[in-house]
Amino acid sequence: MMEKTFLMLKPDAVQRGFVGEIISTFEKKGFKLAGMKFIQVDRALAEEHYAEHKGKGFFEPTVEYIMSSPVVAMVWQGKNVVALARELMGATNPANANPGSIRGRYGMDISRNVIHGSDSVTSAEREISLYFKPEELVEYTKAGDEWLSE
Repeated sequence: MMEKTFLMLKPDAVQRGFVGEIISTFEKKGFKLAGMKFIQVDRALAEEHYAEHKGKGFFEPTVEYIMSSPVVAMVWQGKNVVALARELMGATNPANANPGSIRGRYGMDISRNVIHGSDSVTSAEREISLYFKPEELVEYTKAGDEWLSE
C-alpha cells in the first residue's frame, strides 16, 4: 500500500543551505514528491502543528523557532514511507543519530535537528491537512516506479 507522509525542512536546514541535499535523499530512496511549499509559518499554524506539546517547557521555544525563518513543507509518497522516512531522518537528537542519517549529518542539537517527519500514518494525515489542500497534492506516474517494488 502506498502511504503519504509529511516532512518539513526546518529553519536551520533552510538557513544552512541543505534543502536540495535533503530532498535528494528521499528522491534517491525512490519516494515520490506529491507536494511542496516554501512558506513562512505563522503563529496559528505553528501552535496547531505542535498542539500536542502545549503546556510543556519546550512548546513556546519550538513555536518561536519554527516561525523564525521559512520552512519547506512537503508530502512524500511511497511504500512504507512513514517508517522509512523516519529511518532516513535518524534519531530526534542528532547526538544519538546514525552518522549516515539526515540528522546525523546535518543536525546540531535536539532543537536544531533540520527536519520534522510524521511519526504515524494518522499524524501524517493530520499534518498534511494543516499545510496542504487536497488539490495541492499531485498524483502522477514517476518513470522507474515499476523497478522499485512489486
